[in-house]
Amino acid sequence: MAMTVSGGGAAAALASTLLLVLLLCCCVSGAAHGSSASAALRRAVPRAAAGGLCEELLLPLGYPCTEHTVETSDGFLISLQHIPHGKNGVADNTGPPVFLQHGLFQGGDTWFINSAEQSLGYILADNGFDVWIGNVRGTRWSKGHSTLTVHDKLFWDWSWQELAEYDLLAMLSYVYTVRQSKILYVGHSQGTIMGLAAFTLPEIAKMISSAALLCPITYLDHVSARFVVRAVAMHLDQMLVTMGIHQLNFRSDMGVQIVDSLCDDGHVDCNDLLSSITGENCCFNGSRVDYYLEYEPHPSSTKNLRHLFEMIRKGTFARYDYGLWGNLKRYGRLTPPPFDLSSIPESLRMWMGYGGLDALADVTDVERTVKELKTTPELLYIGDYGHIDFVMSVKAKDDVYVDLMRFLRANGSLHSSY
Repeated sequence: MAMTVSGGGAAAALASTLLLVLLLCCCVSGAAHGSSASAALRRAVPRAAAGGLCEELLLPLGYPCTEHTVETSDGFLISLQHIPHGKNGVADNTGPPVFLQHGLFQGGDTWFINSAEQSLGYILADNGFDVWIGNVRGTRWSKGHSTLTVHDKLFWDWSWQELAEYDLLAMLSYVYTVRQSKILYVGHSQGTIMGLAAFTLPEIAKMISSAALLCPITYLDHVSARFVVRAVAMHLDQMLVTMGIHQLNFRSDMGVQIVDSLCDDGHVDCNDLLSSITGENCCFNGSRVDYYLEYEPHPSSTKNLRHLFEMIRKGTFARYDYGLWGNLKRYGRLTPPPFDLSSIPESLRMWMGYGGLDALADVTDVERTVKELKTTPELLYIGDYGHIDFVMSVKAKDDVYVDLMRFLRANGSLHSSY
């Protein structure tokens, strides 16, 4: 794995890597054979990120797009893209500002990775919305820091808690200041975890007029994705922490070995890796996988994975658990404080889209989230949709986005109080 390690130089790094492989081999068998999933990861050549997301995807198709950088209070340099109107638009900033936040191991490219007729980012711009794209720390589009590099352990010392409390605060504050208007928030998967955690904070909630959440997650009690269940059971997160591996990059050699280890032991069939991770998806265009792999998966942190696995094991929607003493020092209590969904203002209107085949955002967990909110979300349930269908289905425009845009138009206004 292209990884960040702690310890005494190259020898310690090599020892840690070898020990991790041995641990993995003790837990699973057959890793040496390789899987179709790892073969695809090895075959994929990632796009260079030097030119930015605008140059890679939007400008070549004739869409206006500008790159922006904001600095978080803990020093991360976060990339934002602004698409003020569609390809054939003439006036900038004529529609309400809508902010799109991607999910885990994804970046802002996920909103543009299908055709202009199928991708939500393009569709919103072509329908009169002023589109802003968020890219969290550690992704290929947001690898900067005021003092650290991606090779430093501290660069990867964060979970989705920091993404909600620091990255979202910085990005949304920037858009809020530029537009002098409340923001329409759209998130998918981890982007909904971040959003719902952030909305419990008054300084963020005040900037949001309404939120549309695709595959909303706060609780993960009923996760059934085979790859994830296997990784949790073998305590993959603890292994990585013990070995001093802080960056998770599934494009690297070590990342591919981990995929092989999880896939080739008879517990998980990864011939269709996407289904093993997310559950079945009805309308995902499998013929474009090689193209998708030019952009994704993006790196994340081991600490983030550990926080997500804590949610699965404990059934909580809470801050990161540093252990008894660490919690006392950080939070003044023995257990990490929960994010209280009932503290989200009732005036913050919500729309949620979720599917019957989703093995991550399980229907039972979504229903629990809805019950804990003061507001009553509008719900769009699609029985044959899975986790990825809501952002990559070839039918999502008609199945999902038409209703999502109806909600955004009804609840967004350029004249919202500033």
